Amino acid sequence: MRTVLVLGGTGEARALAAELTGVRVVSSLAGRVSAPRLPVGEVRIGGFGGVDGLVEYLRAEHVSAVVDATHPFAAGITANAVAACRVAGVPLLVLRRPGWPAEEGWTWVDSLEEAAAAVGERRAFITTGRQGLGAFSSGVARTVDPPDPPVPGVEVLLDRGPYTVDSELELLRAHDIEVLVTKDSGGPMTAAKLEAAKTLGIPVIVVRRPPLPDGVEVVGTVAAAVEWVSRGSGGA
Repeated sequence: MRTVLVLGGTGEARALAAELTGVRVVSSLAGRVSAPRLPVGEVRIGGFGGVDGLVEYLRAEHVSAVVDATHPFAAGITANAVAACRVAGVPLLVLRRPGWPAEEGWTWVDSLEEAAAAVGERRAFITTGRQGLGAFSSGVARTVDPPDPPVPGVEVLLDRGPYTVDSELELLRAHDIEVLVTKDSGGPMTAAKLEAAKTLGIPVIVVRRPPLPDGVEVVGTVAAAVEWVSRGSGGA
């Protein structure tokens, strides 16, 4: 049976693993989140050891196609996947959920450092994940796992989506939030905070996605990824 390697612990990656039939599906998670939601089927957790390690894995497991369904900000993993697939001669598809449609009044920045500078003295609700949280010196951050090391001055709320608009309204009010900081992750799981901020007139600072490597094929839906595999575009 031909093998498809699905990279990522996103909702799209889990949905893709559940939808693919007639092939061996191996889902690979980076292992950065404790107690991750696991997809159906075969799962491996942990890195490959860079490009060379991934090339070795692709050849050893006779992988016939790779779908990179990692988080839109997992630029390092995507770059390694592109390089390894080119060396190994394995077709690669990138599955990326669309970003959020821009709203009037949003401030767009290119990094967490720029986001922190744009916050200024305002009390911020920071929803950019625990990695890179050290760019901020104050505010309230929501993460799945606690940052390591802790970030002085930043209050951490441990929680995992999906969230509702009502719960996000309650949170923003309870913590006297004056500005929301987020990455352009897209998807419905964490979009409620944007609606809540809009309702309360709270400005939003959005970190742009890193660009994808040149020459990669990209789709925006699980259905399109399933079709790519099914028609044999991935060699599967």
